[in-house]
Amino acid sequence: MLLLSGVVAVVVWPHESSTMPRGDLPGWKQVFAEDFNTDVPLGSFPGDAYENRWTGYHGFEDTRGGGTYSLTRTLSVHDGVLDIDLHSEDGTTYVAAPVPLVDARWGGQTYGRFSVRFRADPVPGFSTAWLLWPDSNVWDEGEIDFPEGRLDSTFFAANHCLGDPTKLCYQSGGAGRYDRWHVATIEWTPDKVRFLLDGEVVGSSTESPSTPMHWVLQTETAEKGPSPSDAGHVQIDWVTVYTMDDNGGS
Repeated sequence: MLLLSGVVAVVVWPHESSTMPRGDLPGWKQVFAEDFNTDVPLGSFPGDAYENRWTGYHGFEDTRGGGTYSLTRTLSVHDGVLDIDLHSEDGTTYVAAPVPLVDARWGGQTYGRFSVRFRADPVPGFSTAWLLWPDSNVWDEGEIDFPEGRLDSTFFAANHCLGDPTKLCYQSGGAGRYDRWHVATIEWTPDKVRFLLDGEVVGSSTESPSTPMHWVLQTETAEKGPSPSDAGHVQIDWVTVYTMDDNGGS
């Protein structure tokens, strides 16, 4: 995002060469793949093109109470990306939490591999906590986050302790910055959770949830929220989801 004479100009950043993986991987069966090839204007997402493949939070406050989740005021698809437009209007800050629907349903998956290619403007006051969250909505069953962090800083990976989720049983150091394209991957198996960035292992944890979870690309206000003039974009190039095959994952 650029600011020219008080006018916000949105820069569409070029893609680095990275093709969405199609098909199974060793130990993993692909069950969802989204490359965002059909445009949808702001205000119409998910629309006919994505209605059985995507949903999201809508109409309630984000985690810190500084923003309101909205599908219609934040999400569009253009130039091959899902675009999250983070901004304020008439005193309300709008954020987004898109959710992929595997087999046209919300949740129901235990263990899997979850990858997303993304970048973001380094705008202050906003953050991501892209997470696996229990279908039961019982936090004690676990929470797995990657990438997590403020858009104007570095992001990290985190795994909350089972039964005591206010504590982290694993947290990486700063893994990367949002203003470059990255691929973040969570591998969740019965004996561990592993985090990868651009194909390289960031870290792992043996604290592994064992109940069904769903993946939420939760993009919201940070602890010190934005000013009314702070605005920017998060771009998602593609996402893929896998289940464990008979070989038990990687």
